[in-house]
Amino acid sequence: MSGQTESEVKPSAVLRITPIDADATLELRQSVLWPSLSIADVLLAEDGNGLHFGAFVPHHGKPIAVISLFDEPLPEQHLVRCGNDSPSQTKAARFRKFACDLMHQNQGIGTQLLQHAAEAARSTLGASIIWCDARTSSSAWYKKRGMIEFGDPFYKGDVQYIRMKMSLDADTCKTSAYNAI
Repeated sequence: MSGQTESEVKPSAVLRITPIDADATLELRQSVLWPSLSIADVLLAEDGNGLHFGAFVPHHGKPIAVISLFDEPLPEQHLVRCGNDSPSQTKAARFRKFACDLMHQNQGIGTQLLQHAAEAARSTLGASIIWCDARTSSSAWYKKRGMIEFGDPFYKGDVQYIRMKMSLDADTCKTSAYNAI
């Protein structure tokens, strides 16, 4: 099963995580993250350049959780500075539009999908840091998974966000013991 991960969600269900097309992310992006917007409004200009993953359970043809991953450096003001005050060569990946169907939340699915995206960022994109713009209402969830806040809170529309990041290493991606930077 190349490119797929299987793990237990609960005793009766097996979770399968697999690469998907950007179009397969749109319905969940819209319904979970921006229900008042149209599907066209949740498209990203960079979707064609991203890696997209979906989490599936048996007998359910559509993904129950989605995440999109992009080769994107940390914002300039947050780059690690070295010696002569030039940005370090630390490679970063950004995840966006991370959504889990409301009926499937609090079952460990999002955690497993985030771990899968972290491993893809490390192994496929060569990143040593993964980061995101997290809704402040979800920041505690990310903190429990080892991410730390950086920068100041900001708004997209009427929703408040904070940037969060996490260091990636082999242990980070293979276990639930995340190592924050």
